[in-house]
Amino acid sequence: MQMTNDRVAPVSAGSRRLKKVGKYLLLIILMFIVVSPFLLGFWTSFLPTAAISKGALWGKLSFDNYVAAVTTTPILRYLFNSLVISLFTMIAQLLFCSMSAYAFVFLRFKYRKFLFYVFLATMMLPFEAEVIPNFMTVRDMGLLDHFAVMIVPFMTTAFGTFMLRQSFMQMPKELKEASDIEGLNHWQFYYKVTLPYAKISMVTLGAYSFLSSWNQYLWPMLTTFSDNFRPVQDGLRQLQSQETFNNWGMIQASAAIVVLPTLIVLFIGQHYFKA
Repeated sequence: MQMTNDRVAPVSAGSRRLKKVGKYLLLIILMFIVVSPFLLGFWTSFLPTAAISKGALWGKLSFDNYVAAVTTTPILRYLFNSLVISLFTMIAQLLFCSMSAYAFVFLRFKYRKFLFYVFLATMMLPFEAEVIPNFMTVRDMGLLDHFAVMIVPFMTTAFGTFMLRQSFMQMPKELKEASDIEGLNHWQFYYKVTLPYAKISMVTLGAYSFLSSWNQYLWPMLTTFSDNFRPVQDGLRQLQSQETFNNWGMIQASAAIVVLPTLIVLFIGQHYFKA
């Protein structure tokens, strides 16, 4: 009986090891499928346009495309515009979503749950259904072709409020009771206790709002008309409609430059998630 158990143990250990290797192999294949388009685009950004037009993946590598993108196109202006828009949108969402989530958790008022469900119901509306009324509103307010038209409609979201509300609800009740004993008012409890407790959720919402604002395409295409306020995603489309339409090397270099800030935000967020 003992010999049978000894024989089964190595077999089961070998089977588990084989399954583990298979899982990692599958993950490596999926990772390659996901990352390969980005690596291909990054590689071609160093190739001359003539080689790209012929479909060749080899040629003389240089930074000429990056130099051309910076010196002959307003890509740096587009990056600055997107940075301003994304930062202000992120700050506004962190402030207003955390305040509304705090109200739904710690303040007692009539129809609180009903108003929260109405608030959540707005998440069922696709953004495309809100484009026309939002466009008419910002047009009547005189906000077209300005930074405000990219920030004001997105200063708060139902998703951000919902996520922070769930995080606030996990706080121990003893923290609120202790703060009441210490004489803290709602504002003091909000920024001294609640926000530090929900730091991970705040970082998550900040990264999500920044990337969502950075990657917007439809709304800026409808509401911005000049390079002074055009964000980077719409700016790339504009580059293809100008004299640089056939300069694919420069367009690839511009796309690679655009991706870098989003990668930085993801790496910063990953650092806090590990902490």
